[in-house]
Amino acid sequence: MVDSKGAAPRPLSHEETARHPDPSSAIRAALAKQGDEGGKPPRSAILAIAGRVDGPKVQLTNAHWVIEGAKIGADFDLDSSVVVNDYVPVAAGAAGIAPHDLTPIGPTGHAPGGARVVLGPGTGFGAAALVPYSDRLAIVSTEAGHTDIGPADAFEEKVWHALERVEDRITVETVLSGPGLARLHAAVRHVRTGEPPEKIEPAAVTQAGLDASDPHAAEALELFGRVLGRVCGDLALTFLATGGVYIGGGIAPRIVKLLQQGGFRASFERKAPFAAMMRAIPTSVITVHDPAFTGLAALASEGETFVYHGQVWRRGA
Repeated sequence: MVDSKGAAPRPLSHEETARHPDPSSAIRAALAKQGDEGGKPPRSAILAIAGRVDGPKVQLTNAHWVIEGAKIGADFDLDSSVVVNDYVPVAAGAAGIAPHDLTPIGPTGHAPGGARVVLGPGTGFGAAALVPYSDRLAIVSTEAGHTDIGPADAFEEKVWHALERVEDRITVETVLSGPGLARLHAAVRHVRTGEPPEKIEPAAVTQAGLDASDPHAAEALELFGRVLGRVCGDLALTFLATGGVYIGGGIAPRIVKLLQQGGFRASFERKAPFAAMMRAIPTSVITVHDPAFTGLAALASEGETFVYHGQVWRRGA
């Protein structure tokens, strides 16, 4: 909730999609938990969702909900309801993110006025760009997670042959996500031992890799970091993101030291003939929890600053 223009966002609660039949049910549950903090009903809503926003009804990519701005507007008697991709507010938040909310991976500083890229491996893989446009900032949503990705060396080629495919494809999200980390571990283990690929939970891979209790998990984490650097570099080249690359999601904050000490930056910069430009582009991990909240508040309070795609419903329109 944002109680007034410019106010800090006030989280209500976290509601699991699996516990509610639809988003309106989850919103009602969250509003009911306001308690003594204020019971004013919302006047409008901005919904950032993990899915492609290409029509009035949007199916979440990794959950059963269908998001319909008009229905939510009617259910809560709103003046307006806007549905955007979940990385739109993360990009908006990057416009004013504080240095203490970032952990640099490599050089610091950035070119003033340059485009920026935000991305994040988590349950899936999301990415968006923040591009200066006259006196405004254009937020460009992407489906970068669903682009194909291949191996970069002989070892990766062996791993790729062993990787579990998703709908007969190996995409960025197939590799750079929580499930992707589990797939990498299974494939690395198979390549090194010849045993059948068997997946374990992503959190277990991360923990076993960080504490060195499983050498295959450690190798999978290092490979994850190198591939993440490569994809970050590809997106930086795509958008000429001289303003920096910001990495969110649930995985990167847990493996910051590995990204700082491993092959992330080398993979990021290995982009001949533009290696010199790449060396000057800063990369950082967003360490603040739920960075989309500040971005949602910025979209609500300073919407005129940003240009972005979304499905808009207004009462009476």
